[in-house]
Amino acid sequence: MNRFQASGIHLGISLIIAAIVGCLIYFVWYPHPYFQVAGGSNLMLLIMGVDIVIGPLLTLVIYKAGKKGLRFDLACIAVLQAAAFLYGLSVIALARPVFIVAALDRFIPIYANDLDDADLAQAKQPEFATRSWTGPRLVGAKLPTDTKERNDLTFSGASGKDLEKFPKYYVPYADVANAMLVKAKPLSDLAAKSPVNGAIVNHYVDTNGQTIGQLAYLPLSGRADAYTMVLSQATKQPLDVLAIDPW
Repeated sequence: MNRFQASGIHLGISLIIAAIVGCLIYFVWYPHPYFQVAGGSNLMLLIMGVDIVIGPLLTLVIYKAGKKGLRFDLACIAVLQAAAFLYGLSVIALARPVFIVAALDRFIPIYANDLDDADLAQAKQPEFATRSWTGPRLVGAKLPTDTKERNDLTFSGASGKDLEKFPKYYVPYADVANAMLVKAKPLSDLAAKSPVNGAIVNHYVDTNGQTIGQLAYLPLSGRADAYTMVLSQATKQPLDVLAIDPW
């Protein structure tokens, strides 16, 4: 076997592993549309770059049939690649969305590393006290009625930890659905803001067999960009996310 064959085999194995992990990330941890919202593309490039490039490339450089210590060298490459791969995977796991919080007048993805264990322990329902491994859970968040708690939350929000990062204020989405729909605007208003918006909205409506009058929208905060959450006027449920800045 020459070095190109060895590197090719290594590349093939790496691609299989990358495909399996990619399915886990794309379909389980970051289900549509949150792969894009959470900036998953950059994270995937990180892990795939490590898995596909580093190992096979090093094999190509060091491999020589009959070389003394070749097995040891290949074992070192495998350990290095596995360590880098697991580190990248842990970064992606920590950044996975675990809740989509309907708070006041928008939807906010909350990621695994946004929440403190102590705050999770104060959640009023068990399903709000854990970080999901099977995609984000849709929840609502209600402001506290106690004046001191509201004041504390105001100061906390000023430092970057707002309502959506406190599971003790989480409630089932059904409890806030009416209030969110009141805040929502007709999707036709968003379509009218620009030709680009209109094209995206019309494509969505046509593809899903809906009438635009049945739909409303609210902002969805992404990691780097703002998106649009489409709501059903009838069911009050979120339906999909459009790559449109709603502001």
